[in-house]
Amino acid sequence: MSFVRSVRPSNLVILAALPFIVYLFASSSDYQRSLRAILGIEPGSGALVPGFLLLAVAFSAGFAVLVLSRGKAARPRLTLAAGLAGVLATAAILAGDLVHPFIASVVANGVDPFKSTLVVKGVTPRQLTEAADLMVRGVEAWLWPAYAVLLLAGLGLLFSGSRAPVPAESRALRAGRWLLGLVNGAGLAFVFLFAHLAFASGLATTIRAAVAAYLLAAVLGLLWVGLLKLRYARQTLVLFAAMTVMLAAVSAWFLLQPRDAYVLAGTLEGKVGIVTGTPSGLISAVRFGQYEGGPENETPVRTFVTPDLAIEAIGKKEDVSGALLPAAAVPAGWPRLWQVEALNDRDRAGGITFAVIAIVVGLLTFGGFLHRRHPLSVGSEFVVDTIRGIPMLVIVLYVGLPLSGALKDATAGVFDPPNLMRGIVAMALAYSAYLAEIFRSGINAIPAGQIEAAGSLGLNRWQTARLVILPQAFRIVIPPLGNELIAILKDTSLLSILSIRDITQRMREFQSASFLPFAPYNSAAILYILLTLAAASLISLIEKKYDVKHR
Repeated sequence: MSFVRSVRPSNLVILAALPFIVYLFASSSDYQRSLRAILGIEPGSGALVPGFLLLAVAFSAGFAVLVLSRGKAARPRLTLAAGLAGVLATAAILAGDLVHPFIASVVANGVDPFKSTLVVKGVTPRQLTEAADLMVRGVEAWLWPAYAVLLLAGLGLLFSGSRAPVPAESRALRAGRWLLGLVNGAGLAFVFLFAHLAFASGLATTIRAAVAAYLLAAVLGLLWVGLLKLRYARQTLVLFAAMTVMLAAVSAWFLLQPRDAYVLAGTLEGKVGIVTGTPSGLISAVRFGQYEGGPENETPVRTFVTPDLAIEAIGKKEDVSGALLPAAAVPAGWPRLWQVEALNDRDRAGGITFAVIAIVVGLLTFGGFLHRRHPLSVGSEFVVDTIRGIPMLVIVLYVGLPLSGALKDATAGVFDPPNLMRGIVAMALAYSAYLAEIFRSGINAIPAGQIEAAGSLGLNRWQTARLVILPQAFRIVIPPLGNELIAILKDTSLLSILSIRDITQRMREFQSASFLPFAPYNSAAILYILLTLAAASLISLIEKKYDVKHR
């Protein structure tokens, strides 16, 4: 009965319904197929589970040693047990070949299957070629022994340092903690956040997207709050005013560059040739007849790399009868339908960009002058209020499609993040505004006397925030932070609009292929319920640990 009372009431309902859920999935082939598809279980992925578990146990145990040995509440027995578990798991990794299938799957799914020579073409699930498999085995031949040496060295330094007369001042103890933290922390991040999990890729994508977006949103939220707390200073306004003038001057320099002359030559009986590099505004004007004497109907166009190719196509009497060419490239005797001068796209985009930044900085400076606030504080308030007024789906679409496309064009394809990264950034940006308000309310709940006392002790603003304000504010805002974690876990379903293959996207794909009316949707709903209840239970444990209700 004590166990039943310790379970949250909502979880108790799920536990009562769990036998029915298990029976449903065990007895129905439709639910089994839908669950496999939604979870992302690939054929033959069962062979990868032992390797994943061994790595997870080894890295988790090594990191647990670091956590359990810290502070006044150190637990020597649990620390020793965790260290022993890490050593045994590492020995199993070295003794057998259980980890290799998992690592090979990670490498095969981490490269482009169309361009890379490491994977066998046209094989699903992906498989490494014999040469690539030998290369991976060669890396593993020195990687796992190196990890074993680092683990044993970290454990040795940690335990030897703990026996020092003053353990807190032991260099060996600090070195062991750093070594265990870096090695096992990197391993945990690789296994749980980056490695492809072929036995649950859909579930892993959902959880990773939620966790990454939540952490990034928390960082951005703290940033907005930090900017909001900046103090007003006259020198700051002068600096921002000078910055506004400088940005306006740079914008003017771009916009006042010499224009290039273009001529629409030939006839409009066929398509109009457009040369690569022609200003986009002129292309739109030609297509839609937005010039003097232009046709009312849309004019078809065809793109050419150079003016010579366009002229050659017109001379061969292909489907091209005219061309928008630089004035110097127009052959003599050709009819000229329209002549105009225009700024090239690069200078125009640079001028507009700097002009927009100058206007924004100027408005922030003016707002700071009127209300005697730091311009960045005004900007932080504007960002938070604006983001909270835009629907989540609009933010995901805006960041994932036009904004990412514009950044890709501006960097000539150098910056082209994958869809999952775009979705994580969009979710983090959207939720950062809500988390900022939560952090702000928690910080404002701290009595002013504590801040004054910290100042009287000689602590600067950063030390006061790190040692006095944030620890207490964190205890206050744990419940609302937990609610945002649950909300962001559910809202990851919106990322399916970017073709990210999470639980929702895989559900839609399976339903479209199977035409089953209820099994895919019920399976996805049950998975989301289990995930949110697990998150709620974790939040409840954190609340009990910090005893928020009684502080």
